[in-house]
Amino acid sequence: MKFAKRVFFVAGIYGVLALVPQYFLEGYTGRVTPPPITHPEFFYGFIGVALAWQFLFFLIARDPVRFRAAMGPAIFEKLSFAIAAFVLVAQGRLEGPLVLAAGIDLTWSILFFLAWRATPRN
Repeated sequence: MKFAKRVFFVAGIYGVLALVPQYFLEGYTGRVTPPPITHPEFFYGFIGVALAWQFLFFLIARDPVRFRAAMGPAIFEKLSFAIAAFVLVAQGRLEGPLVLAAGIDLTWSILFFLAWRATPRN
């Protein structure tokens, strides 16, 4: 259970630190990865939804046995981006820092799966 607590707590911290600064980087993101953002509601909506997941990770970290069922969707949350990014790389449609981010999410999904396996059923 300690493993699951640590994994989800650290994932939550990492996610908050990675996501919150993005609220202030809309213009920068549009310049570095053109074209400029034309639908800011999607940009900010993504950040908000992703940030909400971090708070779920903190909740899971508080009581992994009680919230073991939420670990499955958490694994999917991480895998969904990683798989999509790797498919886009294979198609030649994605490169750079997002590939690294996909690798990090893939790593988190593996750690979440190991935490799920190590957590006893309620």
